Amino acid sequence: MENTIFSLLPPALAILMVILTRRVLLSLGVGIIASALLLADFNLGKTVSIAWGAASGNVYADGEWSTWNLYIVFFLLILGMITAFINISGGSRAFGEWVTTRVKSRVGAQIMAAILGIIIFIDDYFNALAVGQISRPITDRQRISRSKLAYIIDSTSAPVCVVSPISSWGAYIIGIIGTILVSHEVTQYTAFSAFLQIIPMNFYVWVALGLVFLSAYMQFDFGPMKKHEMHTIQTGEVHPTDREAAGELKDDLPVSSKGTVGDLLWPIIALIVGTVAAMLWTGSQAVEGEVTILKIFESTDVAKSLLYGGLFGLLVSVIMFLRQSMVFKGVDTGIFFTGVWEGIKSMLPAVYILFFAWTIVALIGELETGKYLAGLVEKSNMDIAFLPVVLFLVAGVMAFSTGTSWGSFGILLPIAGEIAASTDISLLLPAMAAVLAGAVFGDHCSPISDTTILSSTGAGSNHIDHVLTQTPYALLAAAIAAIGFVVIGFTGNAWISLAVSLALLVATAFVLKKMNPMDEVVEESK
Repeated sequence: MENTIFSLLPPALAILMVILTRRVLLSLGVGIIASALLLADFNLGKTVSIAWGAASGNVYADGEWSTWNLYIVFFLLILGMITAFINISGGSRAFGEWVTTRVKSRVGAQIMAAILGIIIFIDDYFNALAVGQISRPITDRQRISRSKLAYIIDSTSAPVCVVSPISSWGAYIIGIIGTILVSHEVTQYTAFSAFLQIIPMNFYVWVALGLVFLSAYMQFDFGPMKKHEMHTIQTGEVHPTDREAAGELKDDLPVSSKGTVGDLLWPIIALIVGTVAAMLWTGSQAVEGEVTILKIFESTDVAKSLLYGGLFGLLVSVIMFLRQSMVFKGVDTGIFFTGVWEGIKSMLPAVYILFFAWTIVALIGELETGKYLAGLVEKSNMDIAFLPVVLFLVAGVMAFSTGTSWGSFGILLPIAGEIAASTDISLLLPAMAAVLAGAVFGDHCSPISDTTILSSTGAGSNHIDHVLTQTPYALLAAAIAAIGFVVIGFTGNAWISLAVSLALLVATAFVLKKMNPMDEVVEESK
């Protein structure tokens, strides 16, 4: 069943069930069982063994702890505790009151969240969670749905990381590009300069980012997102009360009336500084030979750095809590362990979903779903001018099916290089840009993607609500980007293709604004 059309069945089944039932864990569980059944050739005993092996491998595999996964889980739990202590210390309340005097509109709140998503570009995991922590008090006060916030976070995290050379993504991609250039004896540019030239060719990134800002500034929404936004504007409920939202504190905690903006900002600043410092330290420790900033980010241990940064942020949040409880007497010190437990509880839904997602991704990898899709491209006999758009679509399907953009990079970038080198070397950079763009697009639509899960967690949104509301926006951006890749395939000019893509985006935005005006609803709610 490996590397065949049947390998598409488990991800397709899981995704279809998610959409129909809205029950994430059940759907992922069905996908896991289906994957194990195919790998075991429908032998029930072997199926159980394979499923258990994949699940336990998230914690312990090949005689050692799965530290990457464990560190990410620990970081999530720590972030939940930081959130609880920030709330108890009165930081969120004070920050919400402070920002109300400065961000006075829905437009301003959404643009602020989007700008934060662009500024915090070091890593997509960190981006998704940190931007959510900062933005939630602001977007909640402006009656912006958590689904919209999750969309803003998701559509500014991975897109920015994939075009930033100084990020965990950029370093990883540059490393792959370097091996491709060497294997095909391409000497006219280095891996770093090739990456820089690819940036304007990543049409999906620029269209997706543009759509975030245009939808906020022009005040339009469409598809399921419009229903969520209308509900929030009219009722003040930022997410449906009948649905679970990861990252949301369940019980009301006591809040200090003497809290200040610093009670929120200092833990967040400590989190950012601690994480970046840890990334630089772990990266420099792993670099062999000459140490450069690019090599540091290429070698950094992201999961470990997040853990260290999280611990530093937690330490500062506890200090701020003790300051409020022992110095200002704004809250009872005895609430400490309640805060710890409530913070942990708030992140458990995200941990469960991540665990199931990691399991099905591992099994899909064994089924070689990605290799099957990549093989279809290699075997096709098409006009070479269509290579960029075909790679864009295949990378999108691959990332959507496997839930990993990085896995798609690793499989498809070398194949893109091979096809371009053997047909038309001038299409090498557009082909690689199309793979990067398509992988981010597929990742945006996939309910089993870890970055999608963490975006909904950071925003405090129901995960399936986030997937269903974001997908129409991602599909629109992908349709426009696909036209850009067709143009570059025939013209070879990145800037003309980018201009065409952005012009189509602006024209589409005006049409959507006319069809889905939100201004009157916003005014009526005031």
